[in-house]
Amino acid sequence: MANPIPANTERSSRINASEADRVAAIRIDIAAGSVYLAMMSFRDSIDKRSPARRFRDRDYSARAQVNAGSEPRDPFWWSAVLATRAAFAARPGAKLISVPLDGGSLSVSADGGWRASTPLPDDVAVQLDLYLPYCLSHPRGLAVAHIGQSLDGRIATENGDSRWITGEADLLHCHRMRALADAVLVGARTVRADDPQLTVRRCAGDNPYRVVIDPELSLTGRHGVFRDHAAPTLVVAAREHGDRQGEAHGCEILGVPRVGGTLDVSAIRTALGDRGLSVVFVEGGGITISHFLEAGCLHRLQITVAPIIIGSGRPGVALPGDRALDRALRPRIRRFDLGSDTLFDCDFDA
Repeated sequence: MANPIPANTERSSRINASEADRVAAIRIDIAAGSVYLAMMSFRDSIDKRSPARRFRDRDYSARAQVNAGSEPRDPFWWSAVLATRAAFAARPGAKLISVPLDGGSLSVSADGGWRASTPLPDDVAVQLDLYLPYCLSHPRGLAVAHIGQSLDGRIATENGDSRWITGEADLLHCHRMRALADAVLVGARTVRADDPQLTVRRCAGDNPYRVVIDPELSLTGRHGVFRDHAAPTLVVAAREHGDRQGEAHGCEILGVPRVGGTLDVSAIRTALGDRGLSVVFVEGGGITISHFLEAGCLHRLQITVAPIIIGSGRPGVALPGDRALDRALRPRIRRFDLGSDTLFDCDFDA
């Protein structure tokens, strides 16, 4: 049985790195009668691994629900997460908001700290730690990407088979991330290979805008994102295509300039932000996510690793050039268990 977290205990979802001693530590500050817990992450994540937080949904089994054909039943805390997202969106300058939670209240500060007025089980607190940072106001916008990969870093086999590398818990997580985003973005290869719906189905929440990057307008109208009318859909293409025609398959075209043979990722972010789509969830594929990462246009990258080895196939993140090790990206990491998979939540803004 999960241990309850005492009422009136404040938690911080931020993880602070200790550059001085490069060891794990727990810092406890006593201020104004409250306890602030901040975990110091290990500098060397290979030799000194911090414990993963276990992520469980006792109220919801995705596999059982889907197999039974029933509607998803969300755990009680998910409505509080959605309410927090809506409250910060309505009051972007708010320093603190409060929403109902299980007969009490959940108070969330603008820096990500939170406090529940009633005791919560550990597994619920962990899930609030995971999702509440994505509910905050982000004046500069927020771009977060997600990759599901094998232990050897593959997101698909050589022939493109990728359903499903990660398990049910990660699929549910992706739907929750869609529900928290203004827009979900994929590349043309992902649409061509997987024909994804890019809607919210496994949990409560509104469908985000769907954004398809198709530089040469190579996709046909047979794909579901162009036919199902489940959510507004935008096509991002090279500027000359956008100037020449305003629509593709009934969807508006956003024309952006090219940079070095690819579309200008920064211009894509700006164009979406100008339309009020400030929280963007980049869901695939590996090439699209790598372009965003290379351009410095990702604030966070979620990598879910499944305990399988494919041996060959398509890589997840692949950046160009022969990079020296001292140029490797070293984001601040939060780690969560998603069933048998492990989610690494990488923060490049920390």
